[in-house]
Amino acid sequence: MLQTYEKKEELLKKANTLPLCPGVYIMKDRNGKVIYVGKSRKLKNRVSQYFQQSKKNTKTLQMVSRVDNFEYIVCKTEIEALTLENTLIKQYSPKYNIKLKDAKSYPYIKITAGAYPRVVFTRTRSSDKGKYFGPFSGVSTVFSILDILYKTLGIPNCKRSFPRDIGKERPCIYYQMGKCCGVCTGNVSEEEYSELIKCAADILRGHTKASVDLLTKKMCDYAENEQFEAAARCRDTIKALQQLSQKQNVVADPNTNTDVFGLYYDNSFACISTMYIRDGVVANKNDFSLNAEALTDSGALSAFLVEHYMMSSYIPKLIVISFELEDGDKADLEAFLSERLGSKVAIRQPERGQMNELCKICVRNAEEKVNQNRINVQKDEEVLYTLARLLRLETIPERIEAYDISNIGTENITAGMVVFKNTKASKEDYRSFNIRSVVGKTDDYASMYEAVTRRIEHLNDSTGSFSEYPDLILIDGGKGHVAVAKEAIRKVGLDIPVFGMVKDDFHKTRALCTENEEINIAREQSVFMFIYKIQEEVHRFTVGRTTNAKRKTMKHSSLEKIQGIGPYKAKKLLLAMGTLRAIKSASEEDLRAIKGITNADVYNIYNYFHSNDDDTEN
Repeated sequence: MLQTYEKKEELLKKANTLPLCPGVYIMKDRNGKVIYVGKSRKLKNRVSQYFQQSKKNTKTLQMVSRVDNFEYIVCKTEIEALTLENTLIKQYSPKYNIKLKDAKSYPYIKITAGAYPRVVFTRTRSSDKGKYFGPFSGVSTVFSILDILYKTLGIPNCKRSFPRDIGKERPCIYYQMGKCCGVCTGNVSEEEYSELIKCAADILRGHTKASVDLLTKKMCDYAENEQFEAAARCRDTIKALQQLSQKQNVVADPNTNTDVFGLYYDNSFACISTMYIRDGVVANKNDFSLNAEALTDSGALSAFLVEHYMMSSYIPKLIVISFELEDGDKADLEAFLSERLGSKVAIRQPERGQMNELCKICVRNAEEKVNQNRINVQKDEEVLYTLARLLRLETIPERIEAYDISNIGTENITAGMVVFKNTKASKEDYRSFNIRSVVGKTDDYASMYEAVTRRIEHLNDSTGSFSEYPDLILIDGGKGHVAVAKEAIRKVGLDIPVFGMVKDDFHKTRALCTENEEINIAREQSVFMFIYKIQEEVHRFTVGRTTNAKRKTMKHSSLEKIQGIGPYKAKKLLLAMGTLRAIKSASEEDLRAIKGITNADVYNIYNYFHSNDDDTEN
């Protein structure tokens, strides 16, 4: 429901009572759902502008028309307001804010802490002593960079732990192939290895020149001290780094270190394209496609840059943007980034020169991404339209939920639910249900009935994915499965279309079905492939959850055979050691170090695994 004139006047009157100080405002719709979060140096001025008869772009007008109420939080400083705004956007994921993926979803490269650090792939940023680089545009980019680091610097890629495993086993094949420096041989000192890791960090920051200079000095030092093997390793690394730098795209002066942001948008699509330039070459690129409703005004773009650098491990002293920021937003952002870096950060919107040309490149990249997204969306819309026509649906199924049942014997019966939004898998919305009503037997119909019932009960949740109504429910099964799912939905007075995904004798998608008939989808190739994709995904997800549950049960039950070890201590042991194999091979001293495990437990565990021939699971 859109605003009435009276409601708009009421909101303007409320906005005019706000204080002239820094703070964050939270816009809500008539259901109390947060739809936009913003910050301002002067709350009264910024918020009242939304409800005045001033010129606004289409998306801002659309957002304002849905505001039923707003709240605000007063802050002491502009930087505090920026930080709080970022926190609230992550908390509420408002419809009209620019939303980046969760930080855990982006791929990073991590250099671990310790005497012999490793360079690894990760999706999780923790508050540890490791160094994180990224986020990167995709997993393939990360593994490509890691491959270059492993080959160029000879950093170990094995599962051995150093210094513990130095000299214990013969070197692996990577050392024999010249792809590893061979820390395990004992011929690489901790100092030499730390230099390699420093080079890796420089490369990840895009500073290959600094690494070459450092290695050249080290090579000369080693040669003077007649450490010829170490000098030769430095020489080979320098050569590899020089070859790597020659392949990079030179776009600016050698001393240029900056991030460039280009924005392109139209009424339906928007994208921010970035180039990360280090020592004058493009070290990494990224495209951030924005959700269709997201505002692209000064406040929203400022919030985007805050979120971006909250996730990034490196902040350059110069940031170049193609779009305009209001003076207040720009000043606050510069102060915030300068505080995080510990040095002055400048944000520029160049009108001419080299930096202006780089902005234009980013804008063109963003435009290309928008055009590609438009083509993809048109294809997706055609698939959904065709599916709706085949199934005679009243609306285009933008949110599709699919369900499957999996079990191992009569235990660990699991129902999996996957969600597709506009033909794309929405993995953050996946759920699984441990079936409670079916005990000591297998009953797919009863299991499906319980799973759908429990899911539908959550539709009244005020927030979260479960509060979103599915436009279509697909069941991995036949007419009987459809019947019980429909009964669960009718029970709560709802009418949601339900169809079964029928498989042939070779366990491949054949058709869709209702309680009474089958619908042939084979003639519509795009629909057939889409349904096949959904069916495979829900099966994969559900079987995976069942297998994990069974594995945990087996591990716990194996440990619980030991005298004095119950479920609680079994869990402690697994959390501390990771696997049954690790527990089996642990020394008494290792076991004794686990909190909550007594000396008697240590004796029983050690004795069980070293005097019992029973097989144990990894």
